[in-house]
Amino acid sequence: MKTLLSLGLAVVVAAAFAQEFRLGSVVTGFNLQDLEGRSVPFASLRGDLTVVMFIATQCPVSNAYNERMKALYADYAPRGVKFVAINSNATEPAAEVARHAAEHGFGFQVFKDPGNVVADRFGAQFTPEIFVLDRTGTVVYHGAIDDAQNPASVKTHSLRQALDELLAGRAVSRPETRAFGCTIKREKKTS
Repeated sequence: MKTLLSLGLAVVVAAAFAQEFRLGSVVTGFNLQDLEGRSVPFASLRGDLTVVMFIATQCPVSNAYNERMKALYADYAPRGVKFVAINSNATEPAAEVARHAAEHGFGFQVFKDPGNVVADRFGAQFTPEIFVLDRTGTVVYHGAIDDAQNPASVKTHSLRQALDELLAGRAVSRPETRAFGCTIKREKKTS
């Protein structure tokens, strides 16, 4: 009975969050909202390598990664990697997201995802959760930044490894890792 209930719940969750952009698929156009409410086409933010990061202001796990996200940006943006941070939480308004980004000194821009439309298309469930796109817009890495919330416990720097391999012209040796963190607080959908 427990297994049947779990299976049923998994089917409902999968149907509710129909993932369009998965590992190996090409990401098609969508718009985000800057923190002043203006619509921004994703195509204008992309580069030869693009890191899409789903992040949060209130999640302790996402916040544990603030310094690591800043370091990734500092190390890889000069090498041509674009960073697009997205806040899809319905419980975190744009003003709060702007304050959070300023307080933590993010060099990358953070965007809102009203109605969690973009999170749904990526199938993003957690903060932080990462997707890396190559120059064709294909998702070539999905998962975690690394393997431990506590920086002192990190053994595997999954995102850095993926970016280093891609920048060296190689395929990602471990294209998917397990993302972990707080769940994205989605807007309730009305039918």
